[in-house]
Amino acid sequence: MGKKFFVSDCEGPLSVNDNAFELAAHFIPQGERFFKIVSRYDDILVDEIKRPGYNAGDTLKLILPFLKAYGANNQNVEEFSSRNILMIPGAQETLRLVNRIMPSFIISTSYQQYIHALCEQTGFPFENCYCTLLDLDKHKIIPEETKKLRLLRKSIVDNPEFENLEKIFWEDIPQMDVGAFFEEVKPVGGEAKKEAVMDIIIKNHFQPHELIYIGDSITDVESLHFAQEHEALAVSFNGNVYALEEASIAIISDNTLITSIIADLFNRYNSEVVLEFAASFSRNPEASISKYPINQDMALLLKETYTRLDLVTCDNLELLKEESTQFRKQIRGETIGGMG
Repeated sequence: MGKKFFVSDCEGPLSVNDNAFELAAHFIPQGERFFKIVSRYDDILVDEIKRPGYNAGDTLKLILPFLKAYGANNQNVEEFSSRNILMIPGAQETLRLVNRIMPSFIISTSYQQYIHALCEQTGFPFENCYCTLLDLDKHKIIPEETKKLRLLRKSIVDNPEFENLEKIFWEDIPQMDVGAFFEEVKPVGGEAKKEAVMDIIIKNHFQPHELIYIGDSITDVESLHFAQEHEALAVSFNGNVYALEEASIAIISDNTLITSIIADLFNRYNSEVVLEFAASFSRNPEASISKYPINQDMALLLKETYTRLDLVTCDNLELLKEESTQFRKQIRGETIGGMG
């Protein structure tokens, strides 16, 4: 038998934050609207157009020149991130548990400054994290480019049409010195997340079927699909429609305690036991907790949470999409919860 290992996205399954959205809102005028427009553009490029070489999560690359134009740097980004970390209830305990019982990793599209701050706060080893490497101080920005980017920011907010965004991101910005961020920064989303999973497997001599992967968004689609493909556990935690379509198990909860429970079951037994537990829990939570070898302290605490756990099937997929999407908006807010 191989060694089980745990991999989770960060924002959504572990934290309430969407750090890039929050940074845009903090540094950029009308930043919330600006970020939503760019995020929707990202979804179109990935899900509708399927542009070659473009990955889910590349929003984090597209907004960088604008963050730079409004004064963001390595220090103030990490300071802002550190002040504003908001964990899902139970997440610190879940990270401590999984890191104690099996090799555990975070794969996040988030900037390294946020993940570093989160690791400092939770005690999770930063060396076990894959995230978007970013040095905002590497390129200086000249006044002429600052002025032009601020005008382009206004153009995006005032005219969010696809053709305008295409011109700004692939014609105007690449001609600027600060456009070098587009070439150098490689957001860890979509296919890059799957590559990170494979890197973990290769470096540690793991077997793919011994993986439990927790995700919640379009950036997790390839990793969840990889887990399903290899008969590993693909878990959606308050996932959106993209994540649920690739998940074998759906969690809808206000607490990560259920993640701890299924991770513990998975580590002690196998994916089949977890799938059986999920099917049983969906029919009768109390009976399933009595039937399966659940840690009794966790079982008692679970009763104090709102938790739905279910297998994802053709029959319940649409209902789960509706319920999970609504719940993620309750937990993370309408704006963050509604993004891809």
